[in-house]
Amino acid sequence: MTIAVLPGSFDPITLGHLDIARRAASLFDGVIVGVAHNSTKTPLLGLEERVALARAATADIDGVSVEVVDGLLVDFCSRRGAGVIVKGLRGGADYDYERPMALMNRSLTGIETVFVTGDNALSHIASSLVRDVARHGGDVSAYVPDGVADAVAAALSGGSAAG
Repeated sequence: MTIAVLPGSFDPITLGHLDIARRAASLFDGVIVGVAHNSTKTPLLGLEERVALARAATADIDGVSVEVVDGLLVDFCSRRGAGVIVKGLRGGADYDYERPMALMNRSLTGIETVFVTGDNALSHIASSLVRDVARHGGDVSAYVPDGVADAVAAALSGGSAAG
């Protein structure tokens, strides 16, 4: 049984992330969407909210679960018995960013990273752009799963989507 981990900050989760999760689920026996804290980023949404939104968005994808990644990704993968890391690529810049991390992860534990090319129709969607558009009052509902646009708007207004 091959378990894969699809890591990210998912701040917020987008339709592009769901595309990669769906396709990874067709390639592996199980996929763990690993919601991580990225020390180089200040998240808009709290960790618990990002996990809840990812769980809701992936609920209909067989074989996909959502967990918090605490500490090194390779250690998380080892604890979960995952043999593969899955990363989605929108273009060459993503590859240039992801390649050194894939090489470091492999050098640490031998774990391989599989790159999945994202759907071209979604290649313009990035969590940072979704936050930017929402921050300036734009409608981001076409780029994110149900409920996520409301959560982003609530976070930007200092409130909670739950209420």
